[in-house]
Amino acid sequence: MLKKNISLKPYNTFGIDVNAESFAVVTSLEQLKKIISEYKEVFILSGGSNILLTKDISKPVISLCTKGIETHEHDDEHVLVTAQAGENWHEFVLWCIDNNYGGIENLSLIPGNVGTSPIQNIGAYGVEIKDTFYQLEALEIETNTIKTFTASDCNFGYRDSFFKREGKGKYIILNVTFKLTRKDHLLRKDYGAIRAELEKTSNTDPSIKDISDIITGIRKAKLPDPKEIGNSGSFFKNPVISKAHFEQLKQSYPKIPSYPAGKNLIKVPAGWLIEQCGFKGKRFGDAGVHKNQALVLVNYGNASGKDILDLAQNIQSTVKQKFDIDLEIEVNII
Repeated sequence: MLKKNISLKPYNTFGIDVNAESFAVVTSLEQLKKIISEYKEVFILSGGSNILLTKDISKPVISLCTKGIETHEHDDEHVLVTAQAGENWHEFVLWCIDNNYGGIENLSLIPGNVGTSPIQNIGAYGVEIKDTFYQLEALEIETNTIKTFTASDCNFGYRDSFFKREGKGKYIILNVTFKLTRKDHLLRKDYGAIRAELEKTSNTDPSIKDISDIITGIRKAKLPDPKEIGNSGSFFKNPVISKAHFEQLKQSYPKIPSYPAGKNLIKVPAGWLIEQCGFKGKRFGDAGVHKNQALVLVNYGNASGKDILDLAQNIQSTVKQKFDIDLEIEVNII
């Protein structure tokens, strides 16, 4: 079942060319459990959209490609929808919209697969996975048994979860169930860019498809397609700082954008900070910062994982020096 010495360049959206000593595409739970029983320690690569590979992988690499979407009755207003881990995230969102199931339309066009979405607690335009998450099933690697996780078990945070911390490397997410609305959808349309698009078309009563179409258009305009240029979407988290720190910065930078983030806390867009440091559109060999969105680091062709990481660390130190803000990397560095 395992192939030897396989390049992982086609299997990560950064297009980084590292080698897997052994590799398998897995399409069923039975195949997965068999590999786990034989090897115990494995490396899961599901979609490869939120990862930066900086070295060859000696553990068996599994590309999890399980497919399937099921619905379960819940109540008059909600439906439970379960998607297997290998389902493409955006295609799953579109499937839900086609069936008039609301709640994840703001997460349109986020790269990756369903199985990795809870790990990052992916979010965009005022919505996060945790808002509609119901439960997931995961395979515990040590025991090769399936466990069910509720939202509280997942300990979701901002681009964070149990699976990025205590559970890292211990579980393989098999499927995820969402609780979505059947009717009277609660649309999150107050985000500036969404509101501007609705005003432009005088759309006062948008559908979930309208919201999805708007966000898809915004993302296509701002973010590079990984099929055309290697990237992993947003590379850094938007930092949260104290209100006192923000007020101090505002004296020097009156136009600094911000969003409330809790009591006496302010969220500042990482992309704005990076742009102010002069990195937007800059290229360092084949590693660079995207011309339209400074939050996105890109591979122009032959950059190594180390090239991208060196650039990220240069950005971090420059932002720290200029704004006294620590930028935290969002993608997983391997």
